[in-house]
Amino acid sequence: MAITGRNEALEGPIRLGMVGGGKDAFIGGVHRIAARIDGKFNLIAGALSSTPERALESGLALGLAEDRIYSSYKEMAIREARLKNGIEAVAIVTPNHVHMDAAREFLKRGIHVICDKPLTHTLTDAKKLVKSAEASDALFVLTHNYTGYPMIRQAREMIASGALGKIRLVQVEYAQDWLAEAADPDNKQAAWRTDPTKSGAGGSTGDIGTHAFNLASFVSGLEVETLCADLQAFVPGRQVDDNAHVMLRYEGGARGMLWCSQVAVGNENGLRLRIYGEKGGLEWAQEDPNYLWYTPFGEAKRLLTRGGAGTGAAAARVSRIPAGHPEGYLEGFATIYSEAAEAILAKRAGKDVPSEVVFPTVQDGLKGVQFIDACVRSSARDSAWVKFA
Repeated sequence: MAITGRNEALEGPIRLGMVGGGKDAFIGGVHRIAARIDGKFNLIAGALSSTPERALESGLALGLAEDRIYSSYKEMAIREARLKNGIEAVAIVTPNHVHMDAAREFLKRGIHVICDKPLTHTLTDAKKLVKSAEASDALFVLTHNYTGYPMIRQAREMIASGALGKIRLVQVEYAQDWLAEAADPDNKQAAWRTDPTKSGAGGSTGDIGTHAFNLASFVSGLEVETLCADLQAFVPGRQVDDNAHVMLRYEGGARGMLWCSQVAVGNENGLRLRIYGEKGGLEWAQEDPNYLWYTPFGEAKRLLTRGGAGTGAAAARVSRIPAGHPEGYLEGFATIYSEAAEAILAKRAGKDVPSEVVFPTVQDGLKGVQFIDACVRSSARDSAWVKFA
């Protein structure tokens, strides 16, 4: 699909639109901060709410011109694609069930898509969206933001270089407690995340389990062949899981365990990753993200720090501030936006995307939805081993 005349203006920051993320929406604000951190995007248009009044109010509060504030994503896609200074990329930050239809409207018009995870709320929709992305000249970027952390890039680089030898064990967990009680109906974030018509069949598996699953694969380089899952909804009346224990069998013989929970009292955002090979092991915790523990077999455990001795180029290229200063969640998100920008600017100039640019793709999104689907199918069969669909 040829990109239209809207790309005649090729100077300056990438012109960005946003779908969702209006007043009182948490993740929209995170995306806007992330897009601004490295100065590579300029938000100029939005369909920030499905309610016209709220969309207008939200857009004006962000300083958008009134004629670039839309009451529907379809209207925005159609009009922006016709403008010479129309958006080049769109961030989709809606509940999961909106992702597919919104993304397809922009993809078919050659507008790059930066989409929140999980990819979609059903596997059928995920497969449809993959086809749409593959048929478009536009890029598709999925915001698994934890892949942007410098020490995660360091761990990935070390494993790819063979520092751990052949991988044997992968253990990953993501524990929270914010849904330990029945969701307050006035809490919009909790309401849609526990509604299967909006979130999909997975609760904790979809919301945070997909982050854990993606991170383990991103760092280890391994692909899951089969899994068995035991899902629970501990809170009475809850229609989606709020806790999951999953065993994983990877290609090549490695074994893994994944635990995700939103009812683990005392945990805030306890994302942890441990990977062990024949020659050594790595340990990383999201709540202390600038540190990576490395233990070569038979030697003392070593603490690698962001910007410190022993870290390599992969971590350095996504670090922004001097060693010893905290760099975490927002910067990790910003790294995904920065990587997306590098790819978009290359496309803008008619060049290939640089080989060092790394971001989660629509295929990674499909694997995440396949993970959710496989967990649900396995648990329904008394935790039987199942293959990815």
